[in-house]
Amino acid sequence: MVQAKVITKSAEDSASEMQRSFAENLRLACSYAPSVSEVCRRLDINRTQFNRYLRAAARPSPNILNRLCDYFGVEASEFHLAPAQFARIIALKRRTSKPRPPYADGIDRLRAASLPALRGYVGYYHVYYYSMSSPGMVLRGLTHLFTHQNQVYYRRIEHFSDPERRGAAYKCRYSGAALFLEDRIFLVDYETLTGNEVTQTILFPSRRNKIARLTGLIMGVSSGSQRRIACSRVVFEWLGAEIEVRPALTNCGLFAPDAPTIPRSIRDMIDNTMQPSAPLFYPVDA
Repeated sequence: MVQAKVITKSAEDSASEMQRSFAENLRLACSYAPSVSEVCRRLDINRTQFNRYLRAAARPSPNILNRLCDYFGVEASEFHLAPAQFARIIALKRRTSKPRPPYADGIDRLRAASLPALRGYVGYYHVYYYSMSSPGMVLRGLTHLFTHQNQVYYRRIEHFSDPERRGAAYKCRYSGAALFLEDRIFLVDYETLTGNEVTQTILFPSRRNKIARLTGLIMGVSSGSQRRIACSRVVFEWLGAEIEVRPALTNCGLFAPDAPTIPRSIRDMIDNTMQPSAPLFYPVDA
C-alpha cells in the first residue's frame, strides 16, 4: 500500500514538473512575439485562460496546443522539454526560419481578427451570378466557408456544360480566404485546376439574425481565349452549416435567366442593368 502511494506521488510530481516546464517554455516562446495580447488575438484564445497556462495553473486542450505549435513552429513534444533544451531548439528555429516580409504580419492579423465576425457565416451557399464565359446565362455554383487554424477559408465549385461548345462539360474549383473589414465581407480565391484565374467577391453582411442571402459583386475573367475582365452582381444563398453536398452539387450548372429553377427574387438581385444616372456599377443590397 505504501509503495502504491509512492508511485502515485512520483507520477504526480512528474506531471507537475512537465506543466511547469511547459509554462516556462510558453513564456519564452511568447517573448519572440510582439506581445502576449497579440498571440491571444491571433490564436483566438481568451487572455485570462492564457495567463493560467503561463502560470502553470492549467494545461491547454489538444486543440489549443496544436494552435500554439503551429504559431510558434514547434512540436507538441518540444513544448514539454526541459526549458534549457527548449530554449536552444526555438532559438535555432528562429535563426533558420525564413524572414517574413513586413506586410505579411499585417495580413495575418487582419485574417485572425476576421474570425469572430465570420464564424456565423461558416457553412454552405448556392452562388448565383451571370456567367462570364457564357454571357446571358445564369451560373449557380456551390461555396463552402470553413475555419482552419483560426482563419476562415472557402472552396467554390462550378459544374456546367457550355451550350456554345456542343455541351462540353466544365468543372471549376476555387480555393480562397475570407476577410471581414469595416462591415464588408471580402473573398479572394484562385482557380485550382488550371491556375489561370483569381476572383474577388465583396458582400454585404447579413442584416438579420439568421442568414438567408448575401449580395454583392464578383469580379474575374472569362475562361475563353479573350479572357475578358468582367464584373457581375452576385447572390450567396444560405443552405446550412452542414448539408448533403452531392444533391447541392447536382443543382449547380448554367441556366437561362427565365428558368423556373432560378427564383425570381434572385434574378432581380443579380440583374446587371445599370441605372442611367449611376456613375459606377453598384450591387443590390439585400
